[in-house]
Amino acid sequence: MSAIPPFHLAFPVTDLAATKLFFTETLGCTLGRTSERWIDIDFFGHQITAHLVDGLDEAATNPVDGEQVPSSHFGAILEMAEWKALAEKLVALDTQFLIKPQIRFEGEVGEQATMFFKDPSGNALEFKAFADKSQIFAT
Repeated sequence: MSAIPPFHLAFPVTDLAATKLFFTETLGCTLGRTSERWIDIDFFGHQITAHLVDGLDEAATNPVDGEQVPSSHFGAILEMAEWKALAEKLVALDTQFLIKPQIRFEGEVGEQATMFFKDPSGNALEFKAFADKSQIFAT
């Protein structure tokens, strides 16, 4: 698999201070440029930007491997040890999971560890790790 260049993603939030605290303290990300209405976040080597808005709509879901996955979400693919450490940290913090840490597609092509939870503004996040990273883009 070739190196993937960093991506940029902008997303809406309803509380910039809570978003900053969540991404820096809970997830261990660092901040880039900031303003009164947005913050740049180093999200595992990618640039995401949280933009302050007045309200959010609840996202629809799609069935995936027996779970209702939020159709609007973003996240990061971590190494398995890093994923396990984050899952343990979030469990210890009593995180309200949309989908609890688990193995999806076990024994199949694309087997992966996954978990879903929301940031303080209600944006769904997915963190995953692949048993075999060469299967990230498998068909």
